[in-house]
Amino acid sequence: MKKLIVAILLAIPFVVNAQSDKILLHNGKTITGKVIKVTEHTVIYTYDGEDAEQTFGKFAVANITYGKSGREQEITPKVEVNGEADWEKVLIIENLEEVSGLKRVAEIKGKTSFINYRTAGGSDRKSLEKLKKEAAANKCPFVLMTSDKDIDRKSATGGGFGQVQSIKKGVSYSY
Repeated sequence: MKKLIVAILLAIPFVVNAQSDKILLHNGKTITGKVIKVTEHTVIYTYDGEDAEQTFGKFAVANITYGKSGREQEITPKVEVNGEADWEKVLIIENLEEVSGLKRVAEIKGKTSFINYRTAGGSDRKSLEKLKKEAAANKCPFVLMTSDKDIDRKSATGGGFGQVQSIKKGVSYSY
């Protein structure tokens, strides 16, 4: 009888662990705990044996395996950026919650020259392209946009092409 009680007590941690959810991150780590909620931008969970809620942005999470049912849910595909040639794969993020769980790499900037031959829309596209290329050069698939402004000198100089400078600033993130 004593051996049966000891065997049951030793098996309890395995039963509890089998009920735990597994969160697989894109960086290769696995988090074991209880998924509370999957929102539009985040995954909210608790570690086993704790009540404090933790949060990861969805871009950091590959998939979740639910312990009770065994169901797997894909959260986001991994974005592979191997250099500046992959600049078009870089995603612009405007919500701070979405970078939770990602690794901050560098502050970056994309801007057009003060005198250029683009319209305001063309200047905006070119500065965004420069921002993404700088992130891609750092092998970062994400940019959290921190500043987006245009300097318009039309009123001071009489208008026309070459009067709008676009400046974008952000922080690049990787897995």
